Amino acid sequence: MSKMAEYDGPILEIDKLSISFFTRLREIPAVMDFSVSVQPGEAVGLVGESGCGKSTVALGVMQDLGKNGRIVGGTIKFKGRDLSEMSAEELRDIRGNEIAMIYQEPMASLNPAMKIGRQLMEVPMIHESVSKEEAYARALEVVTDVRLPDPERMLNSFPHQLSGGQQQRIVIAMALMSKPSLLILDEPTTALDVTVEAAVVELVKDLGKKYGTSMLFISHNLGLVLETCDRLCVMYSGEAVERGSIHDVFDEMQHPYTQALFRSIPLPGADKNARPLVAIPGNFPLPHERPPGCNFGPRCDYFEEGRCDAQDIPMFPVPGNDRHHTRCLKFQEIDWNAPVTLAEQKQKGEIGKTVLKIENLKKYYEVAANALFGGGEKKVVKANETLTFEARESETLAIVGESGCGKSTFAKVLMGLETATDGQILLDNRNIEHLPIEERDAKTIGEVQMVFQNPFDTLNPSMTVGRQIIRALEIFGVGKSEAERKQRMLELLDLVKLPRAFADRMPRQLSGGQKQRVGIARAFAGDARIVVADEPVSALDVSVQAAVTDLLMEIQREHKTTLLFISHDLSIVRYLSDRVMVMYLGHVVELGTTDQVFSPPYHPYTEALLSAVPIADTSVEKKHIVLDGDIPSAMDPPPGCPFQTRCRWKSEVPGGLCDTEVPPVKTLSEGHQIKCHLADDILARMEPVIKIAAE
Repeated sequence: MSKMAEYDGPILEIDKLSISFFTRLREIPAVMDFSVSVQPGEAVGLVGESGCGKSTVALGVMQDLGKNGRIVGGTIKFKGRDLSEMSAEELRDIRGNEIAMIYQEPMASLNPAMKIGRQLMEVPMIHESVSKEEAYARALEVVTDVRLPDPERMLNSFPHQLSGGQQQRIVIAMALMSKPSLLILDEPTTALDVTVEAAVVELVKDLGKKYGTSMLFISHNLGLVLETCDRLCVMYSGEAVERGSIHDVFDEMQHPYTQALFRSIPLPGADKNARPLVAIPGNFPLPHERPPGCNFGPRCDYFEEGRCDAQDIPMFPVPGNDRHHTRCLKFQEIDWNAPVTLAEQKQKGEIGKTVLKIENLKKYYEVAANALFGGGEKKVVKANETLTFEARESETLAIVGESGCGKSTFAKVLMGLETATDGQILLDNRNIEHLPIEERDAKTIGEVQMVFQNPFDTLNPSMTVGRQIIRALEIFGVGKSEAERKQRMLELLDLVKLPRAFADRMPRQLSGGQKQRVGIARAFAGDARIVVADEPVSALDVSVQAAVTDLLMEIQREHKTTLLFISHDLSIVRYLSDRVMVMYLGHVVELGTTDQVFSPPYHPYTEALLSAVPIADTSVEKKHIVLDGDIPSAMDPPPGCPFQTRCRWKSEVPGGLCDTEVPPVKTLSEGHQIKCHLADDILARMEPVIKIAAE
């Protein structure tokens, strides 16, 4: 069947849409009175925190709400036709052919038992009944379009032979096979590394232009939306609260929730002591417990009783701006330019003596080259290559790098879950690198603790919160009696700002941010001196991130803790760390104070990382550097400099040094070192990546 006749109105028009899910007990409204339209060739961002209904809107457009979900009001029109009035056959023809969707987890969209080429060829063969040869030619073209190396080999591979970034590109290629009019992207880069994310985002933008595709881009990352979209719609608790062009919403926001969201993300200029982030008070309402009137009312600075909670609030047009609307009764009375009431300025903790010293630490793993049958020669994976650094009392040292760079391996050796191959780790001048955790005494275990990335996996689901913290106190030998431990447990709940009543709750009754706080309380049960925080906020919503990072900082000030903060999110690193260590493929490629690492000269990899991080600020100008290729495997690292296969400065080094020799460690200024062959005069020519445009 041919595509729908040429149509010049909006490609997608959602009008006053309401979607509910029905359980045995009640109707749960997931989306209410939601309107948005996407014009031909336009990219519209849908932004909101988890649970606000943005994925439900996408499933509504795909007419794929499962047996419990139903559209209870409003319409969704695609090219002027109401989707709910189409037959199952018409819908099948439109899905995948005219409307394509890209999901968060690429492996969920690929068949593991089928070669990539075959999966791509299926699309036009089914939808447009083209011949095998033509389908193959088109698959080859699309794989080349998504910038995958050696397209013919790719088509001949199985999904598991590709890296995450390559899989995600294949999924994008698959969506583009039938040249759809509308592409829905549901958090397509959450599972990818920053440099790969930057390349994928760049790709999506270029392909949108090339194919003239309209896009609905769902994300919780405001920086990404700024870089990819023309317009945006902010959602809160099932409703659109503000929509308009990117510039209108970013620079002239007219809704208290949008304003609160921007205040809780670390933009350049935020500083943990002088200008701390402001977290949004309270919690997200559950769908069946929404307040009367304005959903954001209970958490809003401008709430007025008897007015904001008296009636349902419609969307109001903002005069003078381009199709800019807000769901706020008071938007014309609020002074949007008033300065933020500053959260109290914090005293910077004095950085004390060295607590942890790491010298020439190496961690190698031996793996059978033929993993399946255990035969063949052994291969050595060099997960950590001569790490040397120290960390002091009250200091936050950020360890930055992408997946596979060895940062979590290092954390395991420090914790005693692995032992070192070579080199030493000194904790207060005691060697601990060869002490596995079962041989460490309770004091050492209590002193080095970890906060993990995913708060859901670290709590025992069948034990109350209070019991889990008391259990940790027992292991660390804290308190002489059960009563003392119970008292200490309540104090720990105070420390992480959770109500004491939470002691009797089960983990399933807590939100993600609250679970992460319990994890932090448990880490501090044995008076931890060193806390390794492994991406502690990447699984949390933006508004909760600010509260959790703030909490870590506050506990650090009070307890003089040394914080090793592992992360790939450079905006948070810039906000809270004192020193930064950048890792790539097991090597420390740069180490220095935060100011040194964030201003040139950089290691070429640091430069690329800075350029890749999306920043939600229209006044920031970024130098654009997209790295070619994927991160090499630690099983088969390139010879010479580990970064040479992707480095844009390589041609500046004479004599092919980068290909043959691991670079020496160079000291640029006091406390600032990089591992690089570039000559000093070339380093001196480097320009800053991030510039804030003058007002």
